[in-house]
Amino acid sequence: MTERRCPVVVLISGNGSNLQAIMDTSADSAYEVVGVLSNRPDAYGLQRAADAGVPSAIVSHRDHPDRESFEQALMEAIDTWQPRLLVLAGFMRILTASFVTRYQGRILNIHPSLLPAYRGTNTHQRVLDAGETEHGVSVHFVTEELDGGPVICQAAVPVEARDDKDSLARKVAAREHKIYPEAVDWFAQGRLVMRDNAAFLDGERLPEQGVRIPPGPAG
Repeated sequence: MTERRCPVVVLISGNGSNLQAIMDTSADSAYEVVGVLSNRPDAYGLQRAADAGVPSAIVSHRDHPDRESFEQALMEAIDTWQPRLLVLAGFMRILTASFVTRYQGRILNIHPSLLPAYRGTNTHQRVLDAGETEHGVSVHFVTEELDGGPVICQAAVPVEARDDKDSLARKVAAREHKIYPEAVDWFAQGRLVMRDNAAFLDGERLPEQGVRIPPGPAG
């Protein structure tokens, strides 16, 4: 009997381009996207899930009086799919400590900067304003600290004189779509774990900035 691939639930709020990359790569991986959950009913990622034949659900934060009741509904929806891994792919809600604790070591997120630099939002413009020559993307485990969980891998892109925040966003997105499915697959294969608030790959503790994925085309 073939062992079931690692069940993954992806949480989205918008376009779902990383969701698409993860679904597109799943056929040749150790994981399977078993559900897509959005807090916004108009998220285009829901259509992507439907086109791929992946079940989806909507748990709108607007339908709940507070964050705790919203997250309770979110957890109930997630648990119907019994995932081994949660993947945040443009999910635009800050998660509470109780949510993170429930799924500790089983939540991944992707952030458009070379962490620990430029946590938070508006990273592309902040990188330009600071005169940086390098930008990029990081995949990390989610902890209670915003954008502060152990980094799994990073990919860099050059910041060129002609770049604006939109061109930088396109460069970074192209790298996101390559490295996020790879990190998900590492977890699915059992190669990637979090323990003692650190990321381990193939039994080796990763450095602060994780695995550095070699640069790709500028895009």
